[in-house]
Amino acid sequence: MSPEPAKSCDAECSKFPMSSRFFTAVLKRTLLIAIVLGASAMSAQAANPTSASGTFQVGATILVACNVTGSTLTFGAIDPLQNPGPADASTSLNVTCTKTTPYSVALSAGTNAGNPSAFGSRVMKNGNNSLPYQLYLDAGRTQVWGDGNSSGVYAGTGTGSQQALTVYGRLPSLNGIVPGNYSDTVTVTITY
Repeated sequence: MSPEPAKSCDAECSKFPMSSRFFTAVLKRTLLIAIVLGASAMSAQAANPTSASGTFQVGATILVACNVTGSTLTFGAIDPLQNPGPADASTSLNVTCTKTTPYSVALSAGTNAGNPSAFGSRVMKNGNNSLPYQLYLDAGRTQVWGDGNSSGVYAGTGTGSQQALTVYGRLPSLNGIVPGNYSDTVTVTITY
């Protein structure tokens, strides 16, 4: 069987006078409007994209930290005949601790004291010669600065910036001291 030849609209449409032609024209227009509206909807969707959201965490751990540095406590050159004592001097310790961190600063008895807790025996040496001295927390030189056991320590709270602490030193007497250069080494310990 061969397919039926296509009929022209003129032959078929003559059976249905204007209504069929009108229907076909309306159908074509409707189809064209639907295509145009569909394209407009797609273009409006592309112009206003939708979005989705989610979350993620951000974190950090800030460590508690402190450091301390010091400078030499020097009494300078002293004439014991003119100044038999006591002779005073001071120096600074620079402490930096993280903000709100409580801390304490202890000083050792020095390498020449003979005992780690012999704070009453702090002494500078020049060979076999000794020069007694003491370190204090206060300008009045009444509170010995030590390790917190047999003498006091400095207690403070960190600010996040450098804090200067004053160490007050005293040579109680220079009578009978052999001339020379005397020294000792004191260890600073910060606990936080």
